Amino acid sequence: MTDHAVARYAALQLITVIQPDLIYNKIVIQGVHSVSASQFRLNLVEGSVAFSFSPEAARDLQGSLQELMTRLKTVASPGTPSSRPAPQAPLEYRHTGDVFLEIFCNPNIWPTPFAAKVLVTVRDDRIRLTTEAELTRLVEDLNLYLENF
Repeated sequence: MTDHAVARYAALQLITVIQPDLIYNKIVIQGVHSVSASQFRLNLVEGSVAFSFSPEAARDLQGSLQELMTRLKTVASPGTPSSRPAPQAPLEYRHTGDVFLEIFCNPNIWPTPFAAKVLVTVRDDRIRLTTEAELTRLVEDLNLYLENF
């Protein structure tokens, strides 16, 4: 594991210390958790979620995200004043493994690829998480995950 990857998986704890006339925050590093090579960590707007995800599925998702980026760039490209870009198909990625992963993004509503967000659903037989994630963060997390393979 690279130093960068180790740093990303180090458990950090933010502690607020309140003493008379003094309030400050300190970060305590609790150590490095062992993370299985097949655990994909997706950083969300607030927090993160980790789940089993094969490298093959990650490469498939990476291809789908590249297609989405192309569609987003098409929508964002300036056309002539009288013409608008043709509507683009949304990304509807689904993967069933240890957990069900679904990622949805409508490229027609985002002004640029950097502003785009995706709707993420991760579920199994016990829990369902549906939340929003930044597209650029998803791409970065996926690339970091694939560096290990």
